[in-house]
Amino acid sequence: MKIKNIFIWSMMAGMTLASCNYTDLSPQDSFTDKSYWNSTNDLKMYANGLYNNMLAGPSAGYDGTSDNFINRVYSGYLYNEYTVPTSGGSWDWGSVRNCNYFMQRYQKASGSEAEINKYVAEVRFFRAQEYYGKIKTFGDVPWYETDLQTGDEAELFKGRDPRNFVLKKVIEDLEFAIQWLPEKTMAEKGRLHKDAARTQLARVCLYYGTYMKYHHEAGSEGLTAEGLITKAKELTDEIINSGKYEIVKGSDAGAGTKAYEGYPLDYANLFVQEDLSDCKEAILARFYETGVLTHETGRQAGESGMGLTKDFIESFLMKDGTPIHNEGSGYKGDNELEDEIANRDPRLYQLIDNKHKPYWIRNSVQTQNPMPDCSASGGVSGYPCTKFHSADEAQYQARNTSYDWFIYRYAEVLLINAEANAELGSCTQAVLDKTINQLRDRVGMAHLTVNPVADQQPLDYGYELSNLLYEIRRERRIELVNEGFRMDDLKRWNAMKLLENPLTVLGIRITPTVEKQYEGIATFGGENGRSVIEYKGKTYLYQYSSKALDDAGRKWSDNDRRWLYPLPIDQLTLNKNLTQNPGWTE
Repeated sequence: MKIKNIFIWSMMAGMTLASCNYTDLSPQDSFTDKSYWNSTNDLKMYANGLYNNMLAGPSAGYDGTSDNFINRVYSGYLYNEYTVPTSGGSWDWGSVRNCNYFMQRYQKASGSEAEINKYVAEVRFFRAQEYYGKIKTFGDVPWYETDLQTGDEAELFKGRDPRNFVLKKVIEDLEFAIQWLPEKTMAEKGRLHKDAARTQLARVCLYYGTYMKYHHEAGSEGLTAEGLITKAKELTDEIINSGKYEIVKGSDAGAGTKAYEGYPLDYANLFVQEDLSDCKEAILARFYETGVLTHETGRQAGESGMGLTKDFIESFLMKDGTPIHNEGSGYKGDNELEDEIANRDPRLYQLIDNKHKPYWIRNSVQTQNPMPDCSASGGVSGYPCTKFHSADEAQYQARNTSYDWFIYRYAEVLLINAEANAELGSCTQAVLDKTINQLRDRVGMAHLTVNPVADQQPLDYGYELSNLLYEIRRERRIELVNEGFRMDDLKRWNAMKLLENPLTVLGIRITPTVEKQYEGIATFGGENGRSVIEYKGKTYLYQYSSKALDDAGRKWSDNDRRWLYPLPIDQLTLNKNLTQNPGWTE
């Protein structure tokens, strides 16, 4: 049985905290300011109540809105049909207020500076995390350091503070967290520590450093593109040089499966581990236990209504590191799935359903799907993503998934470090060998060099990109797929032109071979079959039959309104000092 942890016993601390976790046995005790805030244990219990709601919980669809996935229903946002919400729309300040409520009261507690500041650091981490999400979504937002009361009209109805002003505050909060949080070896299981804060700050710095660079923004508040990227590099250098973390090879026998000859499952099994306590790739993990605290990602991964795009499938290199469309690559083409995965990056066959990857353990028997699901409500594209899908039938039951969840994964740290070095012009072979090539070694891929072969059919970013940076971005896309990074990456790179590629909305190629393989399972074309479309003389599965392949909505302009989301109408009505983001009208 797993050791109980902070997530299981989180105290609500007088607030309502939503969660997608189930069977949460948190106590519902109430408190008053007069009786509380006496000891460091009071601070700890209040901080506990923030964990469940403010650290990412499991989900099988984090990259659903991006060029990586085709969804059952097309994204109005990606097709520029998103409308200004009447209310909601993530313009919610409850979590910020919960943090500031603590910040206004913790000084009353007795205890040493180090013990008190440990919990202050946790709360400031959560505030920083919440504000990071806010500025990515809305740009300028009001910065609050107090828990506003009904009488605080000046603050309640203030306008928005500049994004970089808020970003500087986010950085300050995370730097405080790094200073006062314990080392991982001294932290309670599941609780924040210095390296978690370093990882979060590196993520923030890389995001806004590259955003400023590729959107040609001048710095302000003492923040510059180069300075932020340098900070991301330095923070990840600290984590790497600590020697505490490793890229884990894992086991072929996860979830009771036995790998098929020549097709190891160690990478797939990395994401469905029952216990990440001793996993050296887990900088910070979230822990679950059957009957105590569970989630339902296992079910979601099997019924996602999402499928990987043709574009994403084609992004995988050959196993020897050659782009598939380069002359002499050995790529067998896409007449059938077996051809597509042959001699490719081994992560490909481990991320999609195929005959080399058991999909179920039913009654202790290893069972495959006859063919990958391509239904309009299931696998959609014919490339069902099986990342986070356990073969164990018990994990598939609603609200019963108990495998642990990576919150911060060492692989991300290595990818941040490689990209930051490449952006700064300091990416040597030694850097690649301690970052990207660690990921490639895990799956038996050829190493990346500082002078990689150019892709003869590169994706069109809309601007020139070095071969090295192009390959680092490719590696990031593959390694972190469905972990919630892709749309952020497209935005910070100013790379929305990638969405214009028709392959981002196409599924499997429909050939006579494929039709025969799906006989009795699915039909394609005609009145009753799955929708298909012709592209460059080939026929592909196409979910969005009401949309043209070159739909204007998927094209982004430099001043496109979708760089930022709109503020909801009710907030603009309530607060006349708020202004709407450019391009959005009520």
